[in-house]
Amino acid sequence: MFREYDKAAARSEAALASEIALAITYNGLNQAVMMVSPGNIEDFIRGFSVSNDIVEDLSEIYDVRLTHFDQACQADVQISSRAFWALKNHRRQMTGTSGCGLCGVEALEQALPQLDILEPVPLPASVHFIGIRERIEQAQQMARSSGALHAALYFDADGNAVVCREDIGRHNALDKLIGALKQARIDTRVGFTVVTSRCSLELIHKAVRAKLGTLVSLSAPTALTVQWAIRHRLNLIHVPHRNAPRIYSPV
Repeated sequence: MFREYDKAAARSEAALASEIALAITYNGLNQAVMMVSPGNIEDFIRGFSVSNDIVEDLSEIYDVRLTHFDQACQADVQISSRAFWALKNHRRQMTGTSGCGLCGVEALEQALPQLDILEPVPLPASVHFIGIRERIEQAQQMARSSGALHAALYFDADGNAVVCREDIGRHNALDKLIGALKQARIDTRVGFTVVTSRCSLELIHKAVRAKLGTLVSLSAPTALTVQWAIRHRLNLIHVPHRNAPRIYSPV
């Protein structure tokens, strides 16, 4: 319910984006609490686990159990012993160094991690970017009614929007997409992935860990983002609102 900035205006109603608090545990160990849109939670868990290097692939996720509450959700995730040991060891290192002046080094290692170099893939055909903003808008069903949502989409080799995931968080939207693509066993080296949000370094990390071939952003990337895309052989393309697409990687 709202009213416009006019005392004489009648009250009106508008759809608003939903959000809930999501708590994630791995083998009973609390890992994260974040705000997410309530749809496609299992996709998010899978994508988050892969893109944050908690598991190497979905075979290490044995079970995902969701418990829903009012305005909240608890995700209990069972992962392999290898993945859980690595997760606990990393947390132990973080705790052990926090009082000795090395916590900043650990934080930098998280912000600038060592990532695998991808095998290069061909750039998408330029024809696939004609009218892409309009096609993205058509695919964003939730945003059309409420707004306030980011989207991540996968386009196949023919330029068709095959999967779309939306969320209040730009990282969350990409994680949901990665989880859906991995679950469907779609070869993400073929086709391309589009994010409607700002293309930050964290999105590059997620794209490389998920082994995407091409990442397309509707917002300009930062200089560091471009450097990391080039270094890790991730195709990076920016589609400006009124100009031709710009290829930042490979140069």
